[in-house]
Amino acid sequence: MRNNKIHIGAFLSGTGWNVASWKHSEAITDASVNLPYLKSLTKKAEEGKMDFVFFGDGLYISEKSHPNFLVRFEPLTLIAALAMETENIGLAATLSASFSEPYNAARQFASIDRLSNGRAGWNVVTSALDGTQRNYGGKQLLEHDLRYKIADEFVEVVKGLWDSWEDDAFIRNKESGNFFDKEKLHRLNYEGEFFSVQGPLNIDRSNQGHPVVFQAGGSKTGREFAARHADAVFTWRSTFEEAQEVYANIKKLAEGYGRSPDEILILPEIGPIIGNTAEEAEAKYQEIANLVDVKDALNFMSRYFSDIDLTKYPLDGEFPDIWGYAKNGWDTHITQIKLMVMERKLSLRQVAIELNTPRHEFIGTPEHVANQLQKWFEGGAADGFMFLVPVLPTGLNDFVDGVVPILQERGLYRTEYEDTTLRGNLGLRVPENRNSLVHFKSTNEVKG
Repeated sequence: MRNNKIHIGAFLSGTGWNVASWKHSEAITDASVNLPYLKSLTKKAEEGKMDFVFFGDGLYISEKSHPNFLVRFEPLTLIAALAMETENIGLAATLSASFSEPYNAARQFASIDRLSNGRAGWNVVTSALDGTQRNYGGKQLLEHDLRYKIADEFVEVVKGLWDSWEDDAFIRNKESGNFFDKEKLHRLNYEGEFFSVQGPLNIDRSNQGHPVVFQAGGSKTGREFAARHADAVFTWRSTFEEAQEVYANIKKLAEGYGRSPDEILILPEIGPIIGNTAEEAEAKYQEIANLVDVKDALNFMSRYFSDIDLTKYPLDGEFPDIWGYAKNGWDTHITQIKLMVMERKLSLRQVAIELNTPRHEFIGTPEHVANQLQKWFEGGAADGFMFLVPVLPTGLNDFVDGVVPILQERGLYRTEYEDTTLRGNLGLRVPENRNSLVHFKSTNEVKG
């Protein structure tokens, strides 16, 4: 049965999602590598009873990269540090299935899950930049659907490794000299098309069983991948009606894999801008939008178009024919840009600026934003939301101090954490250990 509370995660991206957020008067300019600051943001999110904080990643930078991406902590290292500073909030991070190994990924996330007492989450991605491939000894990325095919097997192996130890395998009895039950240790012995992994993993399961698996791919292949593997899905900014369609589609796909629709949470990405009045919220929007230099906005947008120099195209008038440069792997973003161009006839300048500072229904007073969240949640468009804060710390403070109390008063949002684990707070079940089930069945067959 669907949880009756809205779930919210916060994407803590340095100074904020906006490419010019570092220029804001309240921004901490070295935010991406300022651990005390990142601790304070995480604690603020925990004060606001958010389900989790999330840290993205990238494995390639250039002079055109978002300022927050130029230098930033490796996210698994960061969430391990934050686990020591928090008690309840989930800690999620990106790790690419294109440039890692299943055993390493399984071990890293299982370790953080144990360090945090069951609060770890893994955002599975397939990297989409050729520069990343060149950083790892290659020349060109594999084709989009092949990357997902590899990732599909990658996740299967990781989940199998997470079940290496049955939950009651460790006896640790000094008197008998029995440290563990050997029958409850299991080698994976996986042989697939892309990976060959023996196992077992040298760390056991936490009290949430597996780290929560997040996914954000919006393409047809990405949605299928999410429906099969993900516990929660980040979906791209969209209208209410588009969000309803995506919500229903992913839930239906999950049912096709034998899953209950309640086993997979849909979290649309939103970027609220909040003011005490509608006029103040609009002034904040304009302030943020005016921080963005068009050249920086074009540089940020160019990654969706194979990093071509967009400044050589006319900024105003008809949007240029650059679709042939659309980058393999950014399907959702390209679709969004096409809709902006086709439906609203936006110019190159307008698209680049609006991608950084989108105008949407989550701009207004705390009550207005709360109304929109309630509408989407109750209207079958969301189980919760992924908060891409335009400018930090301002946007996070405004939301926690202004919107959260309203949602709590309406009974739509927790007043205290329900559980000690991320899964528990998200209303997700603990995955049964596949080896425990096999062991139980074989034991009963012998007895019979």
